[in-house]
Amino acid sequence: MKKVILLLGGNKGNRAYYMDSAREMIEQTIGEVLQSSAIYESAPWGFQAEQKFYNQVVVVITRLAPSAILKKIWEIEKKLGRIRVGNQYSSRTIDIDILFYEQEIIDTPDLVVPHPQLHQRRFTLTPLAEILPHWVHPKFNQSIDVLLNQCTDSSSVEALKP
Repeated sequence: MKKVILLLGGNKGNRAYYMDSAREMIEQTIGEVLQSSAIYESAPWGFQAEQKFYNQVVVVITRLAPSAILKKIWEIEKKLGRIRVGNQYSSRTIDIDILFYEQEIIDTPDLVVPHPQLHQRRFTLTPLAEILPHWVHPKFNQSIDVLLNQCTDSSSVEALKP
């Protein structure tokens, strides 16, 4: 069994519904969700949009290889109405990124793990630091809380009230 750490996000439609549905589908197709951060709201990163994003980090235990997880993620996103528009950032119902797969470093045309931009994004680091502050990034050899403290992204990231 392997730990995979995923980031869920979306800013189109009923954001809470899409986050809940994605977690349920992850449980059904990828593995048991062991931990979940709070859901955070933040402005879009890298593009302009009317609606803010919801984001959440989940830790999943799985038997699947990274390529199989990616395939399941694409199926979940499609079922939840995600429409991919080339390689540009855009509003979406749901986006699921693989942040880490254990401490492995993967670099293929379809998948790069750890996620190559996670250390630059406060909306990723904040929920990650909530549940895994001492997790060490295998490329930078620094913990998530250190990466968050060094992050130059000044975007506001607010936890939603339960």
